[in-house]
Amino acid sequence: MIKIGNIELPEFPLLLAPMEDVSDPPFRRLCKMHGADLMYSEFISSEGLIRDAIKSRKKLDIFDYERPVGIQIFGGDEEAMAMSARIVETVNPDLVDINFGCPVKKVVCKGAGAGVLKDIDLMVRLTKAVVSSTSLPVTVKTRLGWDSTSINIDEVAERLQETGIKALTIHARTRAQMYKGEADWEHISRIKQNPNIEIPIFGNGDIDSPEKALEYKQKYACDGIMIGRAAIGYPWIFNEIKHFFKTGEHLPAPTIEDRLLAVRQHAEWSAEWKGERLGLVEMRQHYSNYFRGVPHFKDFRKKFLEIFTLEEMDALIHETKEFYSEYLASQQA
Repeated sequence: MIKIGNIELPEFPLLLAPMEDVSDPPFRRLCKMHGADLMYSEFISSEGLIRDAIKSRKKLDIFDYERPVGIQIFGGDEEAMAMSARIVETVNPDLVDINFGCPVKKVVCKGAGAGVLKDIDLMVRLTKAVVSSTSLPVTVKTRLGWDSTSINIDEVAERLQETGIKALTIHARTRAQMYKGEADWEHISRIKQNPNIEIPIFGNGDIDSPEKALEYKQKYACDGIMIGRAAIGYPWIFNEIKHFFKTGEHLPAPTIEDRLLAVRQHAEWSAEWKGERLGLVEMRQHYSNYFRGVPHFKDFRKKFLEIFTLEEMDALIHETKEFYSEYLASQQA
């Protein structure tokens, strides 16, 4: 069993990565249903929380059915990070996570996210500020280093552990790589072999199949895996990996009905959380992902993009289901 503070997780937990504009409560709920063991909010600006920015405050919404769940914050100012940790604590998440890994320019330019990788002393001060400001377990997600010439994850892991964090997730790329190239998990393996490291170490990067999850679990000996992009439009990946771990066999691929049900659930929960019109407008980014690889979906995608009510969605789901029922029957004839 893996423990993060007083949070007990399965022996080899599967974590849902915090992803901007993706990891909101409706999406987290769907991933929880399909086997995610620990989830995180979208990352939240410490400055935004302090300014009482509506978008930042909305990201604090968590629900009991998704526990255990962590709220992730980012920033480059110690006082702001400490204050935001205290604000986060008021909504009672299970943990606070610090983002030292986001590579996007608008975050890095503010000296936050992966930008902090250039200054380990600052990273330590920011982490100490958060740890000392909350009674919740604090975890960190980071990268290997700024670029291939400045990989500093070994020092980062030891020094952050000394601050009192309870777990570390390592995206096995540098900031310079962004999301390109192959993630190098050898660095994660080396951290796990360090006798001074006692906290759980979770690996992140390139896990997109049950086979790869098992290979990396066995090869690199991390304590769990965080899955990000592979779960977008495919929440089934968590239970597929767990089933493969247990049996060495694959679960049946999700059917058209499974995909349509997931879309309907995601849309309904999005409408409940954001309001029907906004919830369905923001669902538009997800349809292509849910039906990736499904033949003849292009025409239906256009129709899904024109939906503004759940009633319209139900009618389109019925139409889509009928089309594919006839299509599959013709393929089998």
